Amino acid sequence: MAESSSTIAKPNIDLGSKTVQELLLLAKGEQEVPEKYIYKVGAPDASSVQLKDIPVIDLGLLLTPSSTTQQLEKFRSALTTWGCFQVINHGMTPEFLDEVREMTKQFFALPLEEKQKYLREVNDIQGYGNDMVISQQQTLDWTDRLYLSVYPQEARKLKLWPQNPQSLRGTLEQYSRKLQVVTKTVLVAMARSLNLDDNCFWEQYGEKGKMDVRFNLYPPCSRPDVVLGLKPHADGTIITLLLQDKQVEGLQFLKGDQWFGAPIVPEALLINVGDLAEILSNGIFKSPVHRVLTNPDRERISLAAFCLPELDKETEPFESLVNESTPKLYKKVKNYDRTYFDYYQQGRRPIEASKI
Repeated sequence: MAESSSTIAKPNIDLGSKTVQELLLLAKGEQEVPEKYIYKVGAPDASSVQLKDIPVIDLGLLLTPSSTTQQLEKFRSALTTWGCFQVINHGMTPEFLDEVREMTKQFFALPLEEKQKYLREVNDIQGYGNDMVISQQQTLDWTDRLYLSVYPQEARKLKLWPQNPQSLRGTLEQYSRKLQVVTKTVLVAMARSLNLDDNCFWEQYGEKGKMDVRFNLYPPCSRPDVVLGLKPHADGTIITLLLQDKQVEGLQFLKGDQWFGAPIVPEALLINVGDLAEILSNGIFKSPVHRVLTNPDRERISLAAFCLPELDKETEPFESLVNESTPKLYKKVKNYDRTYFDYYQQGRRPIEASKI
C-alpha cells in the first residue's frame, strides 16, 4: 500500500527483528548494513528516476455540478492511467497537516524504552516496531512503524495508542474523522466517473469499513543503492490515503517498466487505488505498484491510511461493468487482506491469483 501493506494476516511464524532505530543505536556510527536488508537481485537504481507530475485534484470542485464533467474526466484519467492523484482542498489546513507530521516525528524521536511500551505482539499487526518476519530468506524493509486500527472503533487497541506525545491521541482522532469525509467523497466520485450508482463504492466499504493507519519512519541509510524503505508492492485496499513528508522525497510509482518519483505537494494528500477497487471496477482503475527509497543523509516520515471493506464482505466486479465486450476479469474475493501479507513479503501480487 502506499507506503506499506495493510493486513490483519496471522502467519504461523514471527522470527522478529530489532527496529532499524535499535540497529543504528547498537551500531554506534558504523556504516555497515545488515545482510538481511540488502537486495542482491533487483537492487534499487534511483539514478535515472524522474519526478512525475501526478494529477492534482481539487476535492472541493470534484462533485460540484458546475465543474463536474471537467473534474471527473481528469479524476478518471488519473485512476485509469496512474492509479493515484494528489488531492487538495480536502478540508484540512496546511497547519493541521503539519501538526500531524510533527506528532509523527515526535513519537519516533522518543527514547526506545518509551516506544517499546507500545510494541506489537507476536503475530499481531497493531503496535510499534517492524513488520512481521515470516521467513529467514525475507529481505527486510528499512523502516520502523506504528500501526493502529482506527475504524471501526471496536477494532481499536487503545493500549497501543501512545500517550506520549500528549497530542497524538486527540490529533489522530481528529485526523481520522476528517479522512473518513475525504474517503466518502472520493468513493462517490469514483462511482460517478464510471456512471455507476453514487454509493456503490461507499456501500462496498460499508458502515463498518476498516481504516488502519501506519506511521512510517525511514531512518538514513548508508547504502541506498541496495536497501529499500519499502519493497515494491500494490495495496490490498479500496483506496489508500497518504500524508507525505514535507521535505524528503522517496515514494515512487511503477509505470510500464520505469519508476517515477512522486513529488511533494505539502498541502495535499496522495491517494492511490488499491487492488479491491481495481477488482470492483473490473480492471478500469489501476492499482499501482510502488516502493520507497532510502536516503543516505535524512530521515523521512509519512502517515498512510488504508481503507478496506468490513470483514466478511465479498468483492467482485460490479455487474454493470461486465458484458460481452468487457467480460468479467476477476473472481469473487473475500477477506483479501488476510492473504495479502504473505504475498507482499514474497514480492508477489495477490491480485494475480484473483484474475480469471
